[in-house]
Amino acid sequence: MNILNILRISYRSLGRNKLRSFLTMLGIIIGVAAVIAMLAIGQGASDAVKEQIASLGTNVVIVFPFASSQGVVRFQAGATSRLTESDAVAIQAQCPAVKYITPAVRVVAQVIAGTQNWQTQIMGVYPDFEQIRNWPVQAGSWYTTSDERTAQKVCVIGQTVATNLFGPGAMPVGATVQIRNIPFRVLGVLASKGQSAMGQDNDDIVMAPFSTVQQDLAGTIYANVLFGSAISTNAVNTAVNEITEYMRIKHNLPAWKPDDFTVRTQTEIASTADATTKTMTLLLASVAAISLIVGGIGIMNIMLVSVTERTREIGIRMAVGARGGDVLMQFLVEALSLSLLGGIIGVVLGVLTSKFVSNVQHWPIAVSPESIALAFFFAAIIGIFFGWYPARKAANLNPIEALRYE
Repeated sequence: MNILNILRISYRSLGRNKLRSFLTMLGIIIGVAAVIAMLAIGQGASDAVKEQIASLGTNVVIVFPFASSQGVVRFQAGATSRLTESDAVAIQAQCPAVKYITPAVRVVAQVIAGTQNWQTQIMGVYPDFEQIRNWPVQAGSWYTTSDERTAQKVCVIGQTVATNLFGPGAMPVGATVQIRNIPFRVLGVLASKGQSAMGQDNDDIVMAPFSTVQQDLAGTIYANVLFGSAISTNAVNTAVNEITEYMRIKHNLPAWKPDDFTVRTQTEIASTADATTKTMTLLLASVAAISLIVGGIGIMNIMLVSVTERTREIGIRMAVGARGGDVLMQFLVEALSLSLLGGIIGVVLGVLTSKFVSNVQHWPIAVSPESIALAFFFAAIIGIFFGWYPARKAANLNPIEALRYE
């Protein structure tokens, strides 16, 4: 029996029980759709995290005033008083691999403009923060080193702050805002950075000279954190080593004592975030893959029922010359057809589901050709794997006993 006849007989058999065939495919359809949707959501989240990490800036090095243990931040008593502006000055002078560095101090305060007010984060940093974070202004300009030295009451504001204080699309360069009853002149509006990897709004911020925020708003001589930038991508590890060496000497740490500070790089942050999203993607895809296995079990069940129902038909075909291989191929083609057709429908449903979730929940998604090919491949493998036993059982039937079957 040639392959065309086998295909024709197989599809005719499936067509006689359309509803049963569809219900059998349903498990594969749901499984493939779930795998594609989960991989799309996971890959989209991974791409979004990478984009957000990249928005931190170029070759960023961050120094925290507390130690970390096994990747988990461990706060210590008095740890927040370990960094000062002099540390940033010394690191800039003594660490050749560090191009820019700034201390940073943060406070949360109400910002008032006319009759409008908005609570936001006020960050005091050097003007070099623009280069460290690669964060230009969309309108106006950053404050200068002279503004920093003389503690001028000037600032640049994020777009979220500008929108809530002055209205959508506003670029209030030259306007005056009040922070804790102190007037600040707005020099510029920052370009949008969007959400951070932690889901925070990067644009909900006001930047002002470090000396101004430290003296007039925070009332402290310490810095919360140091932000730095290496001279090149290849020099990041060198910059980390130089900063670590300086901080250990400054804190009088003997060789046997662990660091009481933490130096992090953009690469480490990106690697951690990427590993987390990959783990979540794998978990989601594994859960979705269970549906494929359930669908395969459904195919095996229906094919076994089909073999039992068509035992006499199989006996007749064998009696008129059909070989066991022909019968095996016929039932295997039926199982594979159910699986592949279910896979095609599942791919379409998975892509549509991904788009729907993205539109409704505003989640980033990325449907890759690789994920579609992978889901379709596994649908075919499941069809062959779960269809083999029923097909083999049909091929091994004794023609005489099959003819006697009622």
